[in-house]
Amino acid sequence: MVDPSEAEFQKAVITLAKLHRWKVMHTQPAQVRAGRWITPNTGDQGFPDLVMTHSARGTIFVELKAAKGVVSEAQWDWINTLEDAGCEVHVWRPKDLDKISARLSTDTRQLRPSNI
Repeated sequence: MVDPSEAEFQKAVITLAKLHRWKVMHTQPAQVRAGRWITPNTGDQGFPDLVMTHSARGTIFVELKAAKGVVSEAQWDWINTLEDAGCEVHVWRPKDLDKISARLSTDTRQLRPSNI
């Protein structure tokens, strides 16, 4: 079996998230000239691929990588900064699909202490 590309994997994760009623944000890259793609933003480079939020399951930041993809230094900087700020952050690969499905279907309200 051939491993999916990062784009194919991303489409599968977004489809799974939508199935579980997550709101999903992804910034699309733009082609600025033949063969040159960028993801335009005005902030620091390396922001995670997806931000997903669900009223009962929390908010997560996700960096997606193909099976052999490498997390860049700028991406690690964002991951570490978000984690230090108390955010839930994941680096997911196609081999993690069962773990991804479990996380997207977990009701985190059951994991939080009661406010009573």
